Amino acid sequence: MGLFDKELCEIYDEGVRYILRRNPYRADEMANSRMWKYQEIEKLVEKKNSYLKEHLRAKVEVAVRDINKEIEHLNLEKWVKVSVIERSLKLERDELALEEESMLDGCYVIKTSLSREMADKDVIHSRHKDLALVETAFRNYKSTLEVRPVFVRTKESTCGHVLVVMLAYMIIRKLSNAWSNIDTTVEEGIAELTTLCTVQMKIKGRASYFKIPSGGAKINELLKALSVKI
Repeated sequence: MGLFDKELCEIYDEGVRYILRRNPYRADEMANSRMWKYQEIEKLVEKKNSYLKEHLRAKVEVAVRDINKEIEHLNLEKWVKVSVIERSLKLERDELALEEESMLDGCYVIKTSLSREMADKDVIHSRHKDLALVETAFRNYKSTLEVRPVFVRTKESTCGHVLVVMLAYMIIRKLSNAWSNIDTTVEEGIAELTTLCTVQMKIKGRASYFKIPSGGAKINELLKALSVKI
């Protein structure tokens, strides 16, 4: 475990290079996530205890089953158990098991066959981090752009659908780059822009016309970053 540190560590084994690192920020994220899950289980236990106290005919076994199901769902079963004292439920933590599970928080290993002459450990690590951009792209395809399900029958229609999604992703990339210095995500920025609407002014007995609002400070900042003028 001493090989995992904030600084990159490189070792050779049978001609294969392994680059090891422990990301302290990711380790904190995982620890916080784990504690948040535990607090959610605590809330569930309190809720079940209140229900058992108010409903004397309620079965304790059912409450225990529901809690254990949630513990497994949140992957806490290695260090969290629920015990029963008469009709009262209590959570128990195995601190040794928790410590052992936490040891690998933020740790990762990159395996490569590239020699040092071809690329040093810093270059390999940087290229590995670039993969996060690819993962983000696929995530946007699936969620934001909803590439699936594709309700088309022919090959041409399928290709057309995916082409439209790829073009939409190019727009997302454009927005993301333009708003990189603004404290907002692409989704938040688009949601903000949807509030900018034209207003139809109607004068009784006369013609109507559309008035374009000036927009708030946030909207103007987003549009300025895109070099868009109303």
